[in-house]
Amino acid sequence: MKRIILRFNRWALAAFTLWSASAIAQHAPTQPYQGKIGKTVADTQQSWPEKKKAPKGAPNVVWILLDDIGYGAVSTFGGLINTPTLDSLANNGLRYTNFHTTAICAPTRAALLTGRNQHSAHMGLFPETAIGTPGYDAIMPFEKATIAEILKDNGYNTFALGKWHITPLADLTPSGPFNRWPTGRGFEQFYGFPSRGSIDQWHPELWEGTHREPDRQDGKHFNELLANRAIRYLSGQKSGNPDKPFFLYIATGAGHAPHQVAKQWSDKYKGKFDGGWDEYREKVLANQIKLGVVPKNTKLTDRNAGIKAWNTLSADEKKLYARFMETYAGFLEYTDYEIGRVIKHIKDSGQLDNTLVIVSVGDNGASKEGTFVGTVNNFGAELPEEQRLKKNLEQIDLIGTEFSKVNYPLGWAAATNVPFRQWKQDANAEGGTHNPLIVFYPKGIQEKGGIRNQYGHVIDILPTTLELTNIKAPTAVNGIKQDPIEGTSLVYSLNDAAAKNRHLVQYYEIKGSRSIYKDGWKAGALHVRGQEFEKDKWELYNLTEDFNEANDLATTQPAKLKKLRALFESEATKYNVYPLKDGTEPFTLPTAYNDVDKVVLYPGQSTIIDIGSPFALKRSFSLVADVENLGVETEGVLLSRGGSVGGLSFFIQNHKLQFVYAVGDGTKYTASSENTTLPIGKAELKVSVKYDQNGTGLISLYANNIKVGETSIGKTSDALYLHEGVNVGFDDLTPVGDTYKVPFTYTGKITKVTIDLDQDQQAQLRTGK
Repeated sequence: MKRIILRFNRWALAAFTLWSASAIAQHAPTQPYQGKIGKTVADTQQSWPEKKKAPKGAPNVVWILLDDIGYGAVSTFGGLINTPTLDSLANNGLRYTNFHTTAICAPTRAALLTGRNQHSAHMGLFPETAIGTPGYDAIMPFEKATIAEILKDNGYNTFALGKWHITPLADLTPSGPFNRWPTGRGFEQFYGFPSRGSIDQWHPELWEGTHREPDRQDGKHFNELLANRAIRYLSGQKSGNPDKPFFLYIATGAGHAPHQVAKQWSDKYKGKFDGGWDEYREKVLANQIKLGVVPKNTKLTDRNAGIKAWNTLSADEKKLYARFMETYAGFLEYTDYEIGRVIKHIKDSGQLDNTLVIVSVGDNGASKEGTFVGTVNNFGAELPEEQRLKKNLEQIDLIGTEFSKVNYPLGWAAATNVPFRQWKQDANAEGGTHNPLIVFYPKGIQEKGGIRNQYGHVIDILPTTLELTNIKAPTAVNGIKQDPIEGTSLVYSLNDAAAKNRHLVQYYEIKGSRSIYKDGWKAGALHVRGQEFEKDKWELYNLTEDFNEANDLATTQPAKLKKLRALFESEATKYNVYPLKDGTEPFTLPTAYNDVDKVVLYPGQSTIIDIGSPFALKRSFSLVADVENLGVETEGVLLSRGGSVGGLSFFIQNHKLQFVYAVGDGTKYTASSENTTLPIGKAELKVSVKYDQNGTGLISLYANNIKVGETSIGKTSDALYLHEGVNVGFDDLTPVGDTYKVPFTYTGKITKVTIDLDQDQQAQLRTGK
C-alpha cells in the first residue's frame, strides 16, 4: 500500500513557499573574493560580490498573451470588437500580419517562454495528456531556459500573471516539487492559476507563488485582479530599485471560455451583431483589406463544415447567438481596458518610452469547443443539439454572469477567424495557427503604425527580446548547458518593411493534424480523430499568392507536396513530434496519486488543484473524517471538491451527516443521515462512493462504522476539469451543495481526513481540453 500524507500549517507553508522560491533563484556560483583580508577590520580591504546588472539602457519588457482569439476579432486587425489599448500600441508600433502560434494553448506557452518548438520543449500537447515520450511528457527541460530565467540572470526583475498551464500534473501538489512552477522557471513573483486551460472569471481560484490565495468573495473580475496585481508588482519594483528593468508577462484568461463579463460591457454591443456571422465576415474582411493586414485580393472562403447560413436560422436562434457574441465582445473589450490600466501605469511612471511591449492576440485561433449552438452551461457532452439549444434559450439571461460557463457557437468562432478556414486545434490550417502580433517599442521602432508581413512564429519572440535587450543567448543557465534557441529574431524587420523573411521553415502538429511551411509554401493534413494517420488527406497551398488557403494545389503539384511531406518527416523526427497521438489511445491521467490507494489530508493545508488531485482519476473512494468536539450545533464542510457546476461535498448541517455528488450538467445527488442522531464528541464520519461499470453508483454514509444513510447515483461524473480544487474544512468560491453558502467552515475540530482509493478502478481517461 502506498500512502501520501499532506500536513501543512498555513503559515509554515507560506514560509516554505518563500524559501523555496528564493532557493531556486540562487543558483549562481559564489564569486571569487576580490578584497584583502587583514588581521583587523582596519587592515582589511573589504569587497562585496558584484550584482549582475542589465545592459545599460536596457528596456523594460512586457509580454501579453491573450487566449482563444481569431485573426478577425479585435479592431486592431479589422475586427468589430473595440480594443483601444491594442489599437494604440499598434498605431504607435507595428502590426505583424504573418505571425503564427502552435494552434493550442500549452504548446504555445512552452514555445513562447523557451524560444523552442513545442515538442522540443516536451509540450506536444498538455500536462494533462502527457505520455512517457520526450515530445509529450510535459517536463520542460532545464536545458531550454525560459525568457524569465535568462532575463533574471541578466539583472531584470521578473513577474508572471495569469494563466500558466505548463507544469506537470504530478508536481501540482501542496508539496510540489515547485521547480517547474513559474517561480521555479525564473519568475520572482507569480499571481494566477498554474494549471487548467481556463478559469472562472467571477470566482477565480488563484495562487500567489506556490500557495493558494484566500477566496475573498469580493466580486472582482479576474481581469481586474490581474491588473491590480501587475500594478502592485511594478510599483514595488520601481520603489525598491528604480534603475532596474523589469519583465512582466501577462497571460489573460480571456477570451477563453467561460465568457463572463459585467453587463455594462456586453450591453455596449447590444444589437451590433444582429446581422449575424455572415455579415460579420464580410464587414471584417473589408476592414482588413483597408487596414492592410490582409492582401487586397483576399476573398472569403466557404463557411466551415456544419455552419449554417445566418438567414436560415430561427428568430430565437438569432437572438441567442447574437447574445453570445455580445458577451464575447464585451469580454474582450473589458480585457483590453484592464490591459490599458497597466500600460497607463507604466506611462505615468515615465517608463513607457523605454518599454518593449509584445502582444500576441491569441495563443491559437478562435475556439471550436463551443458546439454549433453554443453553451450557456455544461449540460453534458451527450446532450443532443436540439435539447442543448432549448436549455440555452431557457438560460439566455445567465449568459456572462457568475452563473454561466459560456462558450459561443462555432459560427462566431469561424467569423472571428476571418479570413481563415478552420479554427483552434487545427494545426494544418492558418485558422488554427495565424494570430495577430503587435510590437511596440518607441526607443527602437522608427515607424508608427507600420505593417510587417514577414513570416514569424511564437518561438521568435524570445530571440527578438534578447536582441533588443542586448543580451546574448546564454550557453549555460543555473549551471546547466543550454540547447540552441530554435526561433529567429524579428529585429531585422522592425525598421525594414521590405526585409526578406528569415524564418524559412516551420512545422506544426496538434492531435495528429499537422503541416509544414517552407519559403511561402505549406502542406498540411487535417486529422480525423480515430482515423489511421496514414489515411489523412494532405493539401498544398502557395501562401505567397493564397493568403488564406483557398486553392488546394495538391493534385496539380504532387512533386511539391511530396517534397514538403518529406521535410515534415525530417522536422518531426528532429523535434520529437513522434509518436503521433489523437486522444484515442489508452491513457491514464499522470497525477501524483496514480499508484496511491490512501491519501491523508489535514486542515490548514493548501488547496489541491483539481486536475492533479486524488479525485482526478475516476475510481470508487471513501472519505473518513476523524473529528472532535462534535455537538448538536456543530456544522460545516469536512471536505469539498469543485463547486456549483460539479464536484462533491462532505458536510454536517442541521446535525445531519450529508454528502452531495454534483454532476457537471447540474444534476446533484444527496445522501443524508435523515433519521439518525450523530454521536457527540469524538467521532469517525465516513462516506463511501462506489462506481458501477454501467455509469451509476451508490453513496453510503457511516458514523462510527454504523450506516446512517444511503442513496443511488443515477449518473456518475467523468469530469477531469473543475475550476475549484480540493479543500479540507471548508468549501469556497462557489458551493457544491445548495443548502449552504461558502465557505461553510467546519465549526468543530477535524483531526484528519483520509481518502481511500480503489486501485482496481483507475479509469482509462482521455482529455481534449
